[in-house]
Formats: sequence, C-alpha cells, structure tokens
Amino acid sequence: MKYVVIGNPIAHSKSPQIHAAFASQFDLPGFSYERLLAPLDGFAATVRGFVAEGGQGCNITVPFKEEAFRLADALTARAQAAGAVNTLKLQADGSLLGDNTDGAGLVADVLRHTTLAGKRVLLLGAGGAARGVLLPLAAQQPASITLANRTPAKAVALIDEFRTHIALPLHGCGFDALQGGHDVVINATSASLGGEGIPLPDGVFAPGALAYDMMYGRDETAFLAQARTTGVLLRVDGLGMLVGQAAEAFALWTGHRPDVAPVLQALRSAL
Repeated sequence: MKYVVIGNPIAHSKSPQIHAAFASQFDLPGFSYERLLAPLDGFAATVRGFVAEGGQGCNITVPFKEEAFRLADALTARAQAAGAVNTLKLQADGSLLGDNTDGAGLVADVLRHTTLAGKRVLLLGAGGAARGVLLPLAAQQPASITLANRTPAKAVALIDEFRTHIALPLHGCGFDALQGGHDVVINATSASLGGEGIPLPDGVFAPGALAYDMMYGRDETAFLAQARTTGVLLRVDGLGMLVGQAAEAFALWTGHRPDVAPVLQALRSAL
C-alpha cells in the first residue's frame, strides 16, 4: 500500500505524519506514505512514474491541483464542482479517479464545533478554496449561503455557476454589501497568510456565531483575531480541516475511516 503527497515545494507537508498516524489505527501491512517533489513542468510524468513503481494513490498540493483535475480519467461529483483534485486513486482497471476532499474535511471539522443545518453561512473569498467547499457545505442544508469577495463580480459569477447544483438560497456580493448576521462565517481568502484583516461591516457575526479560518498556525490568525475583537467566542482555525481532508483520502484509498481526534491533538501540540 504505497502512497505519496505530490507538490512543489513539499518538504513542509504534514501529510506523512498524519497518514502514518491513521495507518497505526489499523492493521495495514506494507502501508507507506512519503513526500514526492514534482518538477513544475513534470507533474503528469511524476504521477505516471509513481504508479509504474506500484503506487496506489496520491494527495496533490500546490501548485498541481488543477493539473491533477485534467489528468484524472474520472472525477467524483465534488471534484467536478471544485474544478480541482487533491486526491488520486488508482482503480482496478488502471485508470485514475480524481477526488477533492477539502470540502468534506472542512464540513467534518465545522460539525465538531456547531451544526450547519438551518444556519446562515457566510463564505469569504471566491477563489479555488471557496469553490472547493461550496457543494459539501450545501449538502448540510443550511438556510442560505452567502459568498462575499473583495471583487463582487467574482462572487456573483461563482454563485451563478453553482445555482443549478444547489437548491437553497445563494447570494454573491462584495464585502461592503454584506447585510445581517451570519451563524457560520468561514474565511476562504488568503488574507491571514499576510496577517491582514478583512474589511467586513459591523453586524456580520450573529450572536453565538462560529468564526472559522481555513488557515492555521501556532498563533491566532488575523481573521480569528478580528472575530475576537467583535466579541465572537467560538473561533476555530483550519488545522482540523487539514486532518479531515486527509481522513477522507485515507478512507477512499483503504476503506478504513480513521479517528481524527487524537491525530489532530498531536498536531496541535506540535505547532
């Protein structure tokens, strides 16, 4: 059972540690998981070479998720919607199945802290991170999903693209046009990477809201600090999403669903 995570750069990836911890929960003889650096112009060749050497699946990280989408022979519905693939599985006929487990990982982590059914969800950002989680969020039957972005046209365009796939109220707008409180506010922008806040109007967070940042680090992210200053008590970073998306991939490959909690706790302690 031979697996890897492919990216460029890749040395920082925590995936081998996570999957080794998952594998230790089961009796999986011969399970291995390593990092694999792919040349920026050699992703497809790297995947094919790994498969030729007995590889059975791989995780994909930046900057290859869109290329993995094009390489896959078949796609899950959530990968098709996301337009990107972060997990490839070698199937019995030798073809590659492409999946995107990011949204499932996000949802699983959010549900550890609150519910989504009937909630007003606000998703900040209109890039690949937001696109990858829209369908899984909608599957939880929230009351509505609002997508807000610095450039309003991008938010509106993405929402319009998903209207035929999601049968619940969807809204797209700029940050400054947000109205009313939201029960779950998820940051899918890269603002926290630069330590930047997001220009949100007052009243975005409803009483008892969850503020969730897809970014994570040893210290509080800029978005969660911003939420704290507005009085939000329930604030969660994206480390659980990282472990959750890995658990989805592990289950797809092995048929075993690991216990995320101890792995997440170990990673948190090591930050």
